[in-house]
This record gives sequence, structure tokens and C-alpha cells, in this order.
Amino acid sequence: MPLERRDRAEATILHADLDSFYASVEQRDHPWLRGRPVLVGSGVVLAASYEAKARGVRSPMPHREALALCPFAYTMPARFDAYMEASRRVFEIFRDITPLVEGISVDEAFLDVGGLHRIDGTPAQIAARLRERVRVEVGLPISVGIARSKFLAKVASAVSKPDGLLVVPPGTELRFLHPLPVRRLWGVGPKTEARLHDAGIVTVGQMAELGERRLSALLGPGSGRHLFALSMAHDPRRVETGRRRKSIGAQRALGRRPKSEKDIEDTALAIVDRLGERLRSAGRVTRTVELRLRFDDFTSVSRSRSLREPTDETRIILVAARRLLAEAMPLLRDRGCTLIGLSLANLENHGAVQLSLPFDRDEHGPDLDLALDSLRTRFGRAAVTRGALLHRPLGPDAPMLTEQD
Repeated sequence: MPLERRDRAEATILHADLDSFYASVEQRDHPWLRGRPVLVGSGVVLAASYEAKARGVRSPMPHREALALCPFAYTMPARFDAYMEASRRVFEIFRDITPLVEGISVDEAFLDVGGLHRIDGTPAQIAARLRERVRVEVGLPISVGIARSKFLAKVASAVSKPDGLLVVPPGTELRFLHPLPVRRLWGVGPKTEARLHDAGIVTVGQMAELGERRLSALLGPGSGRHLFALSMAHDPRRVETGRRRKSIGAQRALGRRPKSEKDIEDTALAIVDRLGERLRSAGRVTRTVELRLRFDDFTSVSRSRSLREPTDETRIILVAARRLLAEAMPLLRDRGCTLIGLSLANLENHGAVQLSLPFDRDEHGPDLDLALDSLRTRFGRAAVTRGALLHRPLGPDAPMLTEQD
């Protein structure tokens, strides 16, 4: 049976998870707590350090029960402002690494680093730098799992804890997954685990051997189908940056070869064409154009420009993008450019926007955009392209490094 995604040949999804987040923040801010058992919260344990977890403490657990298991633990009141500030700084690091970040909670996220290997190294190297940056810049330990699917990446990060890094190489997914206990699967809580144990099923591999039909008879059709798919490493979900699009974007790696200003401008032009089409197909308009550049020394910079009124016209978006690029061009001349990205932010539904007066706008822009969209949809993206992009690897069918929603 095939693995979860045929179109993803490499393990490029990262699951990054801060270790015992609240307790780690307390140990960071109070050095005398390091290496000692720490409980956060008084009535109910909100978080426990690994020193307390080693004594059986879990969250959420009544504080009295936790102290019975670990009587010498230090109890700290929750400081949510400190935790939210730490989370914000960590997510800034995530988004500096890739725009494809799907936050799961304040202390964990999925990152898709597919296509970044030419400028940033392998996913394992990117994850190692991520962990080092979080340690140095925020002062917290973080575990990272890497796999071809979100599910396996999350399992890998859990197995790697505390403060670890684990890669599940392509082709080894079932060998990694099947010896693990069934509780590692999403959807297996205490009751489902007990029912599986009563049936003699302890490992994920035993669940897979049982088969979907018998598993459905045991747990119900919905749970049986879901858990059997996970037991066979089937998880086709992509990293999503939000249920409802707040922005759309794309970026393209330029490599380390020398680039002329025209090369950079043409790359931005190709990205704008792609984003304009995506914006209209989603029935949205944008208020903000954002430019992101990465330099030869791996540092990056972002610039943004707000539009006078929301739009889905490629022409207007392109004007804003060119202005942003012109402002940043002195930096590019001095520091080189390895990656260029553009995002359209502050999106709104097309029909929800009241057009401003006067009504003397150029009507050819929207009509032309829609005509080009129709031609590309019917005959392929290469059917119509700009003269500036002819005979260059920047046309509409050239692959973007990544695209985000």
C-alpha cells in the first residue's frame, strides 16, 4: 500500500514543539529552578518540568496529587504574559525560516521547508538551526520531528523529547511507526487505548495488521477508518497557515549566482502574476502588499505597503511591489539576494468591499486580468505570458519555491 503522499518525495515537514513550555519559561527566568522539579499552577497543574514528569506528574492533574507523587516540587504561579511573549518570539523565528507555518497552539507548529535546500540546507540542517536559534534567542528547549507528513512529524517530535531532533527518512515510515504504542496515534485517548488493549492490540503495527474492517467493527466506522489510515502512515494534509486566508504569498529561490536588477525585477513580476490569479480565483481583494528578501548572509528583511483601497488587479499590485523593490534595491546591491517573496495581506471578500468614489477607474485592468485568467485556465499557464519573461525560467509554469495561504 502506498505511503501518505506520492507527490512528496522528501521529508520536508517539521513539527516543532517547545518542551514543557510554561515550566521551561519558569526555569529560564528563575535559574535556581533549573534541574529541579517545577509545577506551574496551584489548583490544577498547568505544566510540569521533565524532572517532575519523571515522578509521574502530568497535566492537567490536581495539584495535591502532583505533590503526592513529587513532594519536593517547586510550585510557581502561572505568568501568561511571559508565556505569550516567549511564544511570539519563537513564532517570529518560525516565520523567518519559512512563510509556511501552521500554528497548532502557543507552543507548537508545523513548518513546510520544501524547496529550501538549495539556500538553507537539508530539512535536518534547517531544524538544527531552528533549535539553536530558539535556544539562543529565546532561551528555551524545543524538539523537532521531520517527516513526509504532518502526522509522522508530530510523532517524531514526541519521540525525540526532551530537547531532541528526529528525522523519519522516506521509505522508513512504517518501520518507525509500527513498533510504537497505539497511544501515539491521533484519536487514541485513554478509553480507545483501553479498548484496543482489551482486544490484545498494543502497538501500531498490530493495529495495521488487524485491518480497517475489523478495526471499524471494534471502534466504529469513523474511528476505524481514521486510525487504520494513520497506522499505515496515510496523512495527505498539507501545512495550512489558516482556515480562512488572511494572506496569500509565494517565494522563489534565486541561488547564489550573480543577479542583475532586471533578474530580480522579473522574478517579482512572475510572482505578482501568479498571486493576482490566485487572489481572483479565491474571490478576495487585498489591502497590503508585502515584500520579503533574503540576502547572501542568510539574514532577511521585510517591507510592506498599504493600498489606497482594496484591489484584485494585477496592475495595481505590481506597482506597489515595484515600489517596495526599488526601496530595497540599495540593500540588494550591497548584500546580494538569494530569495524573493511577496505576500498579499489583509484580505477581504470581493463582494464585501464598497468601492470608493469617483467612478473613473480604468476598467480595462479587471477585464484584462479575467481574460488572461480564463485563457490560462483553459490552455495552461504558459499559454499567455509577459514579453519580459519570454525565454526565461520565470514564466507562469516555472515552479515557485513555496506558496502560502
